[in-house]
Amino acid sequence: MSANSNNSESVSVEVRGLRKSFGKLDVLKGISFKVNPGEIFVIMGPSGGGKSVLLRHIIGLEKPDAGEILVQGESVDSPATRDKYRMAMVFQSAALLTSLSVGENVGLYLTEHQLKTPEEIAAIVSSKLEAVGLKGVENRSPGELSGGMQKRVAIARALVVEPQLVLFDEPTSELDPLMAVTIGEEILKLNERTGATSIIVTHDRDLAFATGHHIAMINDGRILFMGTPAEVQHNPDPTIQKFITAELAPPKPH
Repeated sequence: MSANSNNSESVSVEVRGLRKSFGKLDVLKGISFKVNPGEIFVIMGPSGGGKSVLLRHIIGLEKPDAGEILVQGESVDSPATRDKYRMAMVFQSAALLTSLSVGENVGLYLTEHQLKTPEEIAAIVSSKLEAVGLKGVENRSPGELSGGMQKRVAIARALVVEPQLVLFDEPTSELDPLMAVTIGEEILKLNERTGATSIIVTHDRDLAFATGHHIAMINDGRILFMGTPAEVQHNPDPTIQKFITAELAPPKPH
């Protein structure tokens, strides 16, 4: 995934007939959809429905049993495609290296590939951390940060490559409601500031409806419905309605 591409435009993503099985377990059962350049596209559904496996295919970490994924019309299976377009992924766990400082984590790609001088990397790291509201934390350890701050560091690390496509895997998992809202705001600001195409996998209904231009509801390896947030909310399909209106049962009295 190159940080040297001269193409600064956002990219389209098309998934065609994607199928994937692990042993006898069919995880993806013919998934198809298209994401327009610059769009925030949300893949929402219950746990175990195949969302994260789908995301790993889009970034090229998994190979499908059938079907294909195209970025700007070019197969993501090709190393040339992955080198041509700048893609970044924000993992569910943030995936920060505890042996490195926050600043070293954010600048790791540039350092490893010797793309900038140390002084240039330091300036870029500082600006990207400031962009996600974390000015001045470069020298801290990831372990000193809250879960929400670690997620924002992971977003800053993604920003370093000036991505044309950003993938978010459950970005609000394990966060309190206030920090979940903050992460949603950061995703919206990223989209406004960079114009990057974003794909978010989540079971967080509030995040999906607040950020998504379009939402694909996925369940049991298939897409149930695709549409705008309003269209999803008003879709009468009982499986969709059960998911988006589910509430915790009140505690039983002692």
